[in-house]
Amino acid sequence: MAGTVGTVHELTRSRDGSIAYPRPPWHLTGQLFLTLFQLSEPVDPARPAGLWGAAFVRYDEPSPLTYSELLVARPVPVPGRRLRLASVTDIWVDSPASMAGGRELWAIPKELCDFDMESVRRGPVTSTEWSATVEHRPIAEARFTDVSRAALRSPFWAETWQPGLDDTDGADRTATFRGTSKVLPCRGRWDFAADGPLGWLRGARPLASFRMADFRMTFA
Repeated sequence: MAGTVGTVHELTRSRDGSIAYPRPPWHLTGQLFLTLFQLSEPVDPARPAGLWGAAFVRYDEPSPLTYSELLVARPVPVPGRRLRLASVTDIWVDSPASMAGGRELWAIPKELCDFDMESVRRGPVTSTEWSATVEHRPIAEARFTDVSRAALRSPFWAETWQPGLDDTDGADRTATFRGTSKVLPCRGRWDFAADGPLGWLRGARPLASFRMADFRMTFA
């Protein structure tokens, strides 16, 4: 069920007291479908030309929250750090608890939307279709074909950096996620609604797609 909060996880209240969400770290399990794009022209100061990633994600039990997610992110240089960090510019979830926690804990600018996802397995091949809409208006659709469940499990690690939000009193936030997954390249095809909030990605050139199957990670 989208937006479910596990009962065995320690919770905290949002700043206005209206929503309960899990305290960090969040130990997450699920499926991620990612495509890398090259954007040739800048859109605005927050969306320059360069490398971008768009992903649909489903968080499953025993995650403290079970929900779906659509995100767009890019690598950014951060003063004082040698490696570029990932920064999320656009993101939607179907869980109010995830939205509140993401914004208040890590300055991730989550908004709410609705998702449809259908996945079919035929032997080693999995075919998955995703769609996201906000107030019945399309944001994006994507289709993936993969054999990632046959891959060996391997570790991954990354960091995020987010500019401050009102939810963090303007303070920047960094976070680390690490874990393991079964990851392989896959076939991916996206359609961004021309009049939707991700319409600016319609002209971006797809470079490669990947599925992270059955990932297990800690986000803190």
